[in-house]
Amino acid sequence: MMSSRSKQTGFSLLELLVALVVFSIGLLAVAGLQTVSKQANFESIQRTTAAQIATGLLEDMRMNGDGINVYRTAGAIGGGIRGGEPAPNCRVGTECNAAQKAAFDLWFWEQALDGNLETSGGAGTGGLMFPTLCVDGPAVGGPGIYRVSIAWRGTASITNSVNNPCGAATGNYGDTNQFRRMVQVPTYIDPNF
Repeated sequence: MMSSRSKQTGFSLLELLVALVVFSIGLLAVAGLQTVSKQANFESIQRTTAAQIATGLLEDMRMNGDGINVYRTAGAIGGGIRGGEPAPNCRVGTECNAAQKAAFDLWFWEQALDGNLETSGGAGTGGLMFPTLCVDGPAVGGPGIYRVSIAWRGTASITNSVNNPCGAATGNYGDTNQFRRMVQVPTYIDPNF
């Protein structure tokens, strides 16, 4: 006797729905990873930019030992605080004294910090989010450890354990500075050499 049952072929509607749900969950996970990846990439670019600016300013300070106190006493810079380009332009071979060179260097690095060295349609496109740059060193401007600290606003809240006042009182980084990111680059400079 032959069985009246026929063999089932193909997919049932229930199997198709289960496969669709599993596939959708996978796509949502990939989309979430893409968002996290973009955020991490942005944070990385900001940190790299801050480190390059800090290192560049320290090298200018090292080369202009006679103007070390101008750098050290400049206060917090960022957000266009330094104003317009100082005269003379010490980067195009113009004769400058140490104080003029230091003032121009501080203005130039503020422009890099604010993103004004890269423009599109007249607006700055590079730089950091709400940046603050601070320089500190020996009180008399002599040989010792000089540090350039750069703070900027990150994209996510974190516990801020950095013990550095640079940018902390600006209000740009949240109520408890939970969005503040910071790079600190110390180096020894002897202005007499």
